[in-house]
Amino acid sequence: MNHMSKTMRRIILYVLGLFLLSFGVSLSIRAGFGVSPVSSLAYAMKLTTSLSLGFTTVLANLLFIVIQVILNKRIELNEFVVQLTISFLFGGFMNITLFIVQMFPTPETIFSRTIFLIVSFFVISAGLMGYFTAKLPLMPYDALTYAIHEKFNLKFSKAKISSDVINVCIAGGICIIFIQSLGSIGIGTLAAAYFVGKILGWLLSHYQQPLLQWTSKTERAA
Repeated sequence: MNHMSKTMRRIILYVLGLFLLSFGVSLSIRAGFGVSPVSSLAYAMKLTTSLSLGFTTVLANLLFIVIQVILNKRIELNEFVVQLTISFLFGGFMNITLFIVQMFPTPETIFSRTIFLIVSFFVISAGLMGYFTAKLPLMPYDALTYAIHEKFNLKFSKAKISSDVINVCIAGGICIIFIQSLGSIGIGTLAAAYFVGKILGWLLSHYQQPLLQWTSKTERAA
């Protein structure tokens, strides 16, 4: 019973983290300054097709899984199933949160758009804190970063920067070719790449330990 209780807490934290992450990305889309690097490819695919953001999120994650297979030259079936399941969950959250955010008043001034963007940084960071603290399977994009880290013997931070840069460049290229603009890429993309890491570091230093204590807390038997 105690084991299940701990597992359920981690699952709750993980799912809540993914939901907040998707909500933060949706807020950044609403701000209109460009989305975070992790979602830039999915949003570029949405802008250049008639597909929903949730579906393009799944497609982008499938691509990340394929690249992992190429780099690792293998992938376990259970790992593939888990990553694919997470992709569909996150894609569903993207559709839900984007629908919710679209009901908010449209930010029409630079000031209001900036507020949306800043709030998105904190929401994304809070989501990442929950997602990482739960210590459950990584999403395909983060698993790809780890694969790059292993394959090329890079520090994880450098592997993260590499995957972000590649993702943003591909997204920008797609938008330039098909809609003749940068589309999903903007000042908000660069700002997210810098500030989300800073905010996440602060949140982890202040709140990760209490979250870890909560997820590992043992319930007393009745």
